[in-house]
Amino acid sequence: MYGTGPRCATVSRRSPGTVGGLDIVIANAGIIQVGPAEALGAEGFQDAMDSVFNGALNTSLAALPHLRRSPAGGRLVLIGSVGGLLAVPHLLPYSCAKSAVAALADGLHAEEAPHGVSVTAVHPGLMRTGSHLHAFFGGDRRREYGWFSAVAGAPLLSMNAERAADRIVTALQRRRPRLVLTPAARLGATAHGLAPVTTTRLVSAAARVLPRDGSRTTVRGSAVEAGEQPPAPRLRAVLGALNERAADRFNQR
Repeated sequence: MYGTGPRCATVSRRSPGTVGGLDIVIANAGIIQVGPAEALGAEGFQDAMDSVFNGALNTSLAALPHLRRSPAGGRLVLIGSVGGLLAVPHLLPYSCAKSAVAALADGLHAEEAPHGVSVTAVHPGLMRTGSHLHAFFGGDRRREYGWFSAVAGAPLLSMNAERAADRIVTALQRRRPRLVLTPAARLGATAHGLAPVTTTRLVSAAARVLPRDGSRTTVRGSAVEAGEQPPAPRLRAVLGALNERAADRFNQR
């Protein structure tokens, strides 16, 4: 899910007023950096792994002993991304960390089944959450912010966050092992699974139009928006209108 924030988990206690019982844990946290891999550097990859993967790993390891004791059968949900199923150029730290989350979720699903714990891997595509304001941009920051802020909220490519939350809750209730959100994400993940060579070539062709070079320092999206005059403001206003409304609704400013 293309969101940012501290490591966190959503927890459901067994009954009000009691301590020590867990039935449901949802790990959904991380950071996202946008730019060429060279510009983001090894530090960008390490930061993504520390937040995205280690956040999911530490939450899982801490919660599983309690989920195994749940009378209803514990449920663990790890939020990955379609970027973890299909590497996205200029989002490689995020994709690598989410790929690790995908492997963790699949492996834990197999290992925890004998203990009565279900593990659901959720792989969203673009979510309309206003995350472009809190993502970090490197390289040619103006142009990187320009394309990302436009695409992140584009109709047909992105999904309403409340609708996504409803789908996640349903998957959790049904103990589904995997959920991929948005038609575009399902198409990309399926295409890569069936024809990985062709898909990689198509993604490589698309990457040629992305910005190149630029600074190795990263800046938060809100700072780029305020001070660096990103290109194509009218186009971004049209394509990103739904995402801007989401930023207001979710207090992202």
